[in-house]
This record gives sequence, C-alpha cells and structure tokens, in this order.
Amino acid sequence: MSLVKDFEHIAKRAEPLAPHTWFHLGGPAEFFAEPNTVEELQALVRRCREQGTPIRLLGGGSNILVRDEGVAGLVVRLSAAPFSEITVARQTVSAGGGAKLGQAISTSVREGLAGLEALVGIPGTIGGALHGNAGSRGGDLGQWTCQATVMTRAGEIQERTRDELVFAYRESSLDELVILRAQFQLEQDDPEELTKRMQKQWIVKKASQPLGHQSAGCIFKNPRGMSAGMLIEQAGLKNTRMGQAEVSDRHANFIIAEQGASSQDVLKLIDLVRDRVLDRLGIELETEIEIW
Repeated sequence: MSLVKDFEHIAKRAEPLAPHTWFHLGGPAEFFAEPNTVEELQALVRRCREQGTPIRLLGGGSNILVRDEGVAGLVVRLSAAPFSEITVARQTVSAGGGAKLGQAISTSVREGLAGLEALVGIPGTIGGALHGNAGSRGGDLGQWTCQATVMTRAGEIQERTRDELVFAYRESSLDELVILRAQFQLEQDDPEELTKRMQKQWIVKKASQPLGHQSAGCIFKNPRGMSAGMLIEQAGLKNTRMGQAEVSDRHANFIIAEQGASSQDVLKLIDLVRDRVLDRLGIELETEIEIW
C-alpha cells in the first residue's frame, strides 16, 4: 500500500522543503503532509510505523538545515488551525504545538501574564521551541511549562505533567514525535509594563542579528558561561565565506545563505568554524541547528 493512499487530500510527493525553512535551502521531502486534525495525524503516524517509513515534524523551519539531496520518508507540518489554538484561563496559557511562539508571547502579554516576554524575537512554533527548550538570557520556555500533550511514534497520545518534564540548556525530555499542546503557568503583571519590557527586549535582540530579509540561521549552542558568537568573532571568523555562505558580520553565530548558496556551502562553513574555534581557542562548539 502506498504511504499516501487515502491521504491524497493532505499529502503529496517530492515537496520542496527550502521554502519552509529560514535558510531557503535543501532538497525535497519524499512525502509531505499537512493534516487537518489530530485523528488524521494519528492515522499518518500509524501508517508510517506499519510501513517502516521515517517521519519528521517540521515547525517554523528556523532551526533546520535540509541537505541538498532532500529528506527520505514523511515530513509533517502542523499548519492547520486545530494545532495552533491559543487559549487563556486565569494564569495559564495553553497553546497548540503548531502555534507560533511569538503569538503565545503576545497573547500572554496582552492578558497581563508575565514570563514569556523574555523570549520575544525567538522564531518557531511552540512544539519546536519546547523540544529544544528555546530561551534567552532572561530564561527559557521550560521553566514556565506545567503540562504537555504528546503523540508517540506509535501514534499514542499521552499527557506529561510538570514532575515528568526535564529541561536543560537547549534540550528537554520532550523527545516524542509530536508535541500537540502545552500549558504555561505564568505570573500576573501589568500589561503596559510587560509591553514595554517586551519592546525593549525586541529592539536589543534585533539590533544584533542579521537583517530580516537575509536567509540566516543561528548555528551553535553557547558553551557554559560563554557566547558562541563571541568565540567565533575572537577566532577571527566574521565574514568568513564558503561558496555563497558567509558568517554574519552582525552576529558571528549566524550564517547567511546568499543567492546561489547550497546546503553543502553551509555545512562546510559550519565544519570550518568548529575546527578553527577548537584550534585557536581550544573550545569545541556544538551545533544548535538540526541538520536533516
């Protein structure tokens, strides 16, 4: 039985993935699906399990570099409304795994709930942000998470309570296939003050990052107590090029993919930066970006 049989209304073959990522690079997905309901997603997951087909979840695409040859198996994107709902009840914000992190932040600020505003400017979906425990100097998403609903690779839906969740720097125990929904327990605060704090944070963050029109991604995790960007700059690597990929001169932990760049250009530049920082500073950088 074909993987897409009975799913023709939501699945397609050879979908280009470049338009779905911030780098705008990489080859196609063998199969690509955007289910409309949890039930459709569950049926797809079970079909993949039956057929031994690899399956991946694509969120906002800000933390993904797709190889030039593309991705085998099924790539799923949770773009439908049921996966993106955001609701507020007292001090708890509930957000679907496909919801934009930025929308969850603006909703919480508007409702006078503090905690998430320190994460403003971080791209991606709730699911992706929780999986990698997105954060900034003001904290991380995990510290506010009180519950998560997940789907396993067998298609089973399970609840994870706060005492079952473990969060660390840019990682979490939420490694199931799909994060369907999460709840965040926040603190009451003045909406006007929250808005001011959020706007200030946004201005500071955007001033140091590549320009909005550039296809760029943040590459390395910060080693404990240090800034990856500062280490790369200290190693003299700003503006270093490999093909049409270049280390940003605004923030050295970003690589810019210029017109005509390939994923291979970016991968070679990542290896070069890692090797030079290790050679010159004795520190081994670990990639934050996922390479498919």
